[in-house]
Amino acid sequence: MGAALFATTDIADDYGDAVYVLASTFQNFGGAKRFCGPAKTLLAFEDNTKVRAAVETDGDGRVLVVDGGASKRCALFGGNLAKLAAGNGWAGVIINGYVRDTAELAAETVGIKALGVHPRKSQKRNLGIYDVPVKFEDIRIYPGDWIYADEDGIIVSPSKLDL
Repeated sequence: MGAALFATTDIADDYGDAVYVLASTFQNFGGAKRFCGPAKTLLAFEDNTKVRAAVETDGDGRVLVVDGGASKRCALFGGNLAKLAAGNGWAGVIINGYVRDTAELAAETVGIKALGVHPRKSQKRNLGIYDVPVKFEDIRIYPGDWIYADEDGIIVSPSKLDL
């Protein structure tokens, strides 16, 4: 299924309560406005060391879902990481936190959603935990859940949808 073959509005209508909808607090920053794939989760508060490590690996069409605790004190993702994510085959990155280098993010062919923009970079302490459930806006996202994102929102499904 190509990214252009779905709309989150249609998924929400067709699947109802069988899927979870994240509120529209997430903004688009990447060059790809529509993306989908299985979730690779990461819990990382104000430290993007493991975010970088993840996007340095083969994304294989997955979506990196990073719970940064919605911290407003720094950005967890920027232009260099967007270039790595696009080059390594990540479908998208969703940050429950902030990004920077917005012009560079928009130039990369990867989906990027975050709460907003912050000019300060994060700390580098090599902290974070991969492949754990994360929680955004009272929606729990598990490793392997399917993420569908476009200009209208983010849908989380426990399994790949038949679209």
